[in-house]
Amino acid sequence: MLCVNVELKERRYPIYIGEGLLKDETCYPLKKGDKVMIVTNPTVAQYYLEPVTETLEKIGCQVESVLLPDGEKYKTLESLNLIFTALLKHNHGRDTTIVALGGGVIGDVAGFAAASYQRGVRFIQIPTTLLAQVDSSVGGKTAVNHELGKNMIGAFYQPSTVIIDTLTLNTLPKREVNAGLAEVIKYGAILDYAFFEWLEAHIDELVALNQHSLQHCIARCCQIKADVVARDETEKGDRALLNLGHTFGHAIETHLGYGNWLHGEAVAAGTMMAAVLSEQLGDLSFEDVARLEKLLARANLPTVSPDTMQPDDYLPHMMRDKKVLAGKLRLVLLKALGQAHVATDTDKSLVLNAIERCTQHD
Repeated sequence: MLCVNVELKERRYPIYIGEGLLKDETCYPLKKGDKVMIVTNPTVAQYYLEPVTETLEKIGCQVESVLLPDGEKYKTLESLNLIFTALLKHNHGRDTTIVALGGGVIGDVAGFAAASYQRGVRFIQIPTTLLAQVDSSVGGKTAVNHELGKNMIGAFYQPSTVIIDTLTLNTLPKREVNAGLAEVIKYGAILDYAFFEWLEAHIDELVALNQHSLQHCIARCCQIKADVVARDETEKGDRALLNLGHTFGHAIETHLGYGNWLHGEAVAAGTMMAAVLSEQLGDLSFEDVARLEKLLARANLPTVSPDTMQPDDYLPHMMRDKKVLAGKLRLVLLKALGQAHVATDTDKSLVLNAIERCTQHD
């Protein structure tokens, strides 16, 4: 088992990474008599609700569960209210613990419920998708979507523990595995050139779910994110770098309707748009753009815009992005592979041209 610690000013919490951890009682910061509400969905529950429940009951916890509908389109206030209703019906107080068992949607909604219920209760992240394991379960971002924008209603709220059982990836659809690799590649592109080179050498092993390579990869991604979060928990500075490709990607998700493209798929296409824009600005070399495109393609990820979107479709969504300040678009761009920066008020004609270059043409 590997362990990465997230070090914050007031406290720290562990991220455990390994095989079979769902059944490892030592990973859970719980004791006999604790009340627990597991938040999951039917897709995950069929595989993992029973083993997690059994482990918690062995500890001596009182365990209930609530199942949310599965999918990004259900990352809503309505789903949040389902959790609150279950907690109230079962008389959960401020001393309860919410366990998020699932992918990024479950983690975000359950985390926001934990931040909100009785002004804050403890919660544990058990991410079961690669994307959630390397990104969304770590760092305390919680939110639900609004029809006008993704993740617009939420809070920064840290888990007490993250438990990553890499065996859960064996039941994950290949498309979801690939989507998670978009966030993996992002880490190398923004902050760690040596890791980017490692990914070029090992991406086929990750696609094939090689356990040794997966655990090394997940641990490195979690360490990079933990370091960034420790410096900038509430995204006032460096943490914004983690959003490479996301402003473009969120526009895709919002325009197409949540769930039609997976988050990682949209981020992959958005990352290419950011790379092409970086090249246009004279920073990223053509060769490095090509390397990034090749790596994304080897992970079976899209590198062009959806064929139903035109460049002009992007800007209205992008201007509602959370990173827009004083009406100025802020984008994460690349000076080089492994070196990202936040660009403010980039010429919109250049942005549109980069999107156009990443648009499918017949």
